[in-house]
Amino acid sequence: MAQPVALVVGAGDATGGAIARRFAAGGYVACVTRRDADKLAALRQAIEDAGGRCHAFGSDARKEDEVVALVDTIERDIGPIEVLVFNIGANVPCSVLEETARKYFKIWEMACFGGFLNGREVARRMVGRGRGTIIFTGATASVRGAAGFAAFAGAKHALRALAQSMARELGPQGIHVAHCIIDGAIDTAFIRERFPERYALRAQDGILRPDSIAEAYWTLHRQPRDAWTHELDLRPYMEKF
Repeated sequence: MAQPVALVVGAGDATGGAIARRFAAGGYVACVTRRDADKLAALRQAIEDAGGRCHAFGSDARKEDEVVALVDTIERDIGPIEVLVFNIGANVPCSVLEETARKYFKIWEMACFGGFLNGREVARRMVGRGRGTIIFTGATASVRGAAGFAAFAGAKHALRALAQSMARELGPQGIHVAHCIIDGAIDTAFIRERFPERYALRAQDGILRPDSIAEAYWTLHRQPRDAWTHELDLRPYMEKF
């Protein structure tokens, strides 16, 4: 019997990588994607060094043909996709007065349309097996807008609506669809370099650690189906609501 697969779309150096490592540690083959597969070499090596299995793919989540080919390849050559985590962010703040149509559309493509393409393709396989977990990574912008975040908030609101719709359609067919709102700064190089005063709160557990987020995703996947969580808010204890 083939080893089950956890597909992490948008496996960066922080949250996505931590999620891939957690599922690999739990016995899943981690299939990780970015547009540039070379940037996944260190993550793949870390998972394999820890005794796990990992396959890295260069794939553009916005391109339907590439998404279809990715899912076909994994299902045919590696194993059944039991978990999909869509973790693409695309947060590029800009005043609505200066925002361009091209960038607005690109942010929507990355943060929402890519979620639809990947979610649809994986769900088509999961429904036939009557099981599976699909998790979409949201943000504070999923539930409220803010100055400078018109494009990102619009895309994240749409992704949340997609997750809600998929949950209602696919839940009765055995597919657990969840949406996670990451409501706080994450321990990343970007926060460390651009917001050092915020990063200083790390010593007080004041920012989210990627491994902690990954553990929450693992717990979501392992929930019994008589008590599924659809939406989960993750924030440090000191974060303001």
